[in-house]
Amino acid sequence: MLTTDRIILRQWRPDDREPFAIMNADPDVMRFFDKSRTRAESDATADRLEAHIEEYGFGFWAAELQGTEEFIGFVGMEHTPPELPCSPAVETGWRIDKRFWGRGLAPEGARACLLFAFSKLLLDEVVSYTAELNTPSIRVMEKIGMTRDKSNDFEHPAVPEGHPIRPHVLYRIGCDDLILF
Repeated sequence: MLTTDRIILRQWRPDDREPFAIMNADPDVMRFFDKSRTRAESDATADRLEAHIEEYGFGFWAAELQGTEEFIGFVGMEHTPPELPCSPAVETGWRIDKRFWGRGLAPEGARACLLFAFSKLLLDEVVSYTAELNTPSIRVMEKIGMTRDKSNDFEHPAVPEGHPIRPHVLYRIGCDDLILF
């Protein structure tokens, strides 16, 4: 579990499934993905995220607001899929329910994850990637001190050819580059 001034990042609980499914079905939240997710797909994702945390001690943690226990999405880190050109690596990422957008919660949680990655996991580098159209997530990457590695941008192999979100940008941050705010 990680905590910041406003959020708690923790292992998934059964009561996270419903708000997670609602968030994953929201076309605004999922606009930079190939499609929204059904309840079954959302539950399968939560199972996978929970299993990664169990196995490695970190992952995309469920995020809740301090003091309210209200589920707001996820923030964390995960091993990159082997088919990506940046693999092997650990990526940081987030998905926040739109009711909580614009409050700086994604960068706040991501900074805590980077601190954990460099101080506890002793990683040398963390990456992040997203569709090149996803300017909100790109802004988060830049806010937390990541730098675009334009020479390693890529076409995401899991996204169909010709789909507008197939082109992805790659950002990196090294342990010596972390700036604490």
